[in-house]
Amino acid sequence: MDTIYYQRFPELGFASDFRLVGFPEDYFVKNQQMIESALLQMKGLEAGDLANPDEGRMVGHYWLRNPELAPTPEIAEAIRSTLQKVKECARQVRDGELLCPNGKFTDLLIIGIGGSALGPQFVGKALAKPARDDLVAHFLDNTDPDGIDQTLSVIGERLATTLVLVISKSGGTPETRNGMIETQHAFKKQGLNFSKHAIAVTGENSKLHQIAKDENWLDFFPMWDWVGGRTSETAAVGLLPAALQGFNIDQLLDGASRMDELTRTENAFSNPAIMLALSWFYLSKGVGAKDMVILPYKDRLELFAKYLQQLIMESLGKEKDLNGNVVNQGIAVYGNKGSTDQHAYVQQLREGIPNFFATFIEVLKYRDGTSIEVDDDRMNSGDYLHGFFLGTRDALWEKQRNSITLTVDEVNASTVGMLIALYERAVGFYASMVGINAYHQPGVEAGKKAASRVLEVRQKVTAWISDHPGTPVNALELANILSLQDQTDWVYKILESLSANSPTSIVREVTNDPLNDIFCLKK
Repeated sequence: MDTIYYQRFPELGFASDFRLVGFPEDYFVKNQQMIESALLQMKGLEAGDLANPDEGRMVGHYWLRNPELAPTPEIAEAIRSTLQKVKECARQVRDGELLCPNGKFTDLLIIGIGGSALGPQFVGKALAKPARDDLVAHFLDNTDPDGIDQTLSVIGERLATTLVLVISKSGGTPETRNGMIETQHAFKKQGLNFSKHAIAVTGENSKLHQIAKDENWLDFFPMWDWVGGRTSETAAVGLLPAALQGFNIDQLLDGASRMDELTRTENAFSNPAIMLALSWFYLSKGVGAKDMVILPYKDRLELFAKYLQQLIMESLGKEKDLNGNVVNQGIAVYGNKGSTDQHAYVQQLREGIPNFFATFIEVLKYRDGTSIEVDDDRMNSGDYLHGFFLGTRDALWEKQRNSITLTVDEVNASTVGMLIALYERAVGFYASMVGINAYHQPGVEAGKKAASRVLEVRQKVTAWISDHPGTPVNALELANILSLQDQTDWVYKILESLSANSPTSIVREVTNDPLNDIFCLKK
């Protein structure tokens, strides 16, 4: 075993194995300056350097698990007081001191999107436990009406004892706002007072904060401008849902803090975050030439790949570098769980196009308690899972498919915190190596602006149709009428959408050319 690429940290219950990355012998010597630069930039980030010039803000998610690092006493105190408030809120709910009009809360509905939902979903799945005295979590993380209906139908009559968290930094994110309005409507239909069930997690004096104050919601928890959504799991965004579900948030924070401390180490061979970033840099040639496949061999970590998709792809997927040059950086991330993936896409991973590298996540402890034997060779289910993990890893290596392996003793709050912190720092290191800003998201903002333009066109189309009942029209004609010739396709898709959702009101006559299909509002 080449121990220089195999790192064990028994005090953390964690190990990392980079032997199958295939580093050249002189790789670390040649890249020592890049490593030192990444470490220096990270040190500046933690010290409060302006990390996001687009928004004029610092990036301080590391302070959340070590307030002493915060650049001002005010920020440190805000972190401590918010953590204490999170714990107190969870205690009051658990002990029945904070009640709704119908008694103790039984369920938790979290309304958010992106980091406001992905982090809590991942942690909720990873740390789920059978105790029925904890709140049962549900999520609204999209503006899909059918998805909203499904979630609310699962809650059903327990809506009367459901605590609602509405999470949005600005308070104006459409998906979250729509989910809130839909939920308010559901409460009203059941004769319930939404404000007696609602807590806002948002920016100070945001639109949502103002609504919460005006409507006298149960409480408010802050979102700070120096914590991005995708790195907010150790802020109130993630800690409040976790605490309300009965998870040990002190252990989660401790695990993240201990990984932070470990990954400040300047020796690359003792720093798993630097080694992760260097692996990505080497395997993707520093330009995202290969995809990252996340293969956790544990059902509890099923949502980890989904969580990492946002953390990595939103952070690293950038058109321009720090000097304004077009570089189109990024690493695509996908994955599910082992051994499920062996019956899905491992066939392609082994024998198809070699455009990826894999990260295996191994969990040593099978389950609480003993396992039964499932065959005559005295093997149990966990032995099979372990065999599938090692077999798949070797099968890929036989075909020169590179991989990384991360091992944790077991899945608990501490190891979940460690994994979150490990990848947060690896993302920061990699961004430094390729010269991009990991902490802004201009592409996301561009998508929001484009959606706003579509909604403006929809308003015009809907108004014209409503004002002209009995008048048949096709997309080409209506685009000309509304001076929207450059958005003819939008006009057609909007007419199609209106017809599909109001089939008894809007008649559609199909032709050979979709743009000539006739739409007419019945008189």
